[in-house]
Amino acid sequence: MIGYVLQKLGYALLTLFGVITVIFLLFTILPGDPAKMMLGQNQTAEQVAVVKKKYGFDLPVGTQYLNYINDLSPLSFHSRSEDDYSYLSPNKYRATSLFDIGNSTVVFKYPYLRESFQKNGKKVTTVIAETLPNTVVLAVSAIIIAIGLGIFLGIISVLFKDGWVDKTIQLVSTFGMSVPSFFSAIIFAWLFGYVLNDLTNLNMTGSLYEVDDFGEGKYIQWKNLILPAIVLGIRPLAVVSQLMRNSLLEVLNQDYIRTAKAKGLSLARTIRKHALKNSLNPVVTAVSGWFASMLAGAVFVEYIFGWNGLGKEIVDALNTLDLPVIMGAVIIIATVFILINIFVDIIYGWLDPKIRTR
Repeated sequence: MIGYVLQKLGYALLTLFGVITVIFLLFTILPGDPAKMMLGQNQTAEQVAVVKKKYGFDLPVGTQYLNYINDLSPLSFHSRSEDDYSYLSPNKYRATSLFDIGNSTVVFKYPYLRESFQKNGKKVTTVIAETLPNTVVLAVSAIIIAIGLGIFLGIISVLFKDGWVDKTIQLVSTFGMSVPSFFSAIIFAWLFGYVLNDLTNLNMTGSLYEVDDFGEGKYIQWKNLILPAIVLGIRPLAVVSQLMRNSLLEVLNQDYIRTAKAKGLSLARTIRKHALKNSLNPVVTAVSGWFASMLAGAVFVEYIFGWNGLGKEIVDALNTLDLPVIMGAVIIIATVFILINIFVDIIYGWLDPKIRTR
């Protein structure tokens, strides 16, 4: 089991390394001067030169890539010369020095995602730390809705198999899987936040935390979570209900289920006592993948509903060409996605030894 876990972790590191490399190359070959993006329109040649020197933009692409990997790596090498980009500045790095090698110091530090171009040099880690929790709250709420309603609708479909209830649920599920999230967000915001506002008391836009009328503090506004969580949960809900129905029908054809029915158990009780637990494996697999992808899929939903999360931050950064924020956010999302998938693989390997040998 230890070898299996180490193998999966090795694959995870290689995958993350590939993601970081692709992200760096994509944003490095983009047209435009990063130094000019930071300074805006009223820059001078001297100011541009200073910024390039400070952030290493004047170095060859290969050296910039190595510096980027060095910034992200927890175990990294830093120069003791203040003129070097990799100088161990306390303003940039939160690090613990381990030992010296020549003119370099080996340190253990938090990954450094660099600084925002548009937020007065604010660290990208700070920007992400302020918005990621809101996205996690939204994703968790959406996946809870998807799991709860999806399993319930899947069971109802089986109980009324081939009836009008079953066909209606299948039709709605197919429609839910095919409709893009941004379109659903627009419809839900307009219908429940504007047209039916007197009945729902829901807002078209709003985030988890809002400032009071006097600007004296923040308070949690839970009602702003309802619409974006429902919209974000529609597609996984449709997938879970379809998987639950198909898996449950397959389990109900097993011999031990026929034995339970022969003893006089009703279909509903047979599902609850014997079939439900054994039908959840494909649901668990789907949920693990959907939760990771929700962090990326929340981009348009957050922006339409004005939810102050990582997705909205990415859109704002794209509009202002804030490259470090975009790159940092994509890396964080990719890391979460990889970790969740590796965790699921390890759980499966622990539950089923055949997977480990394969």
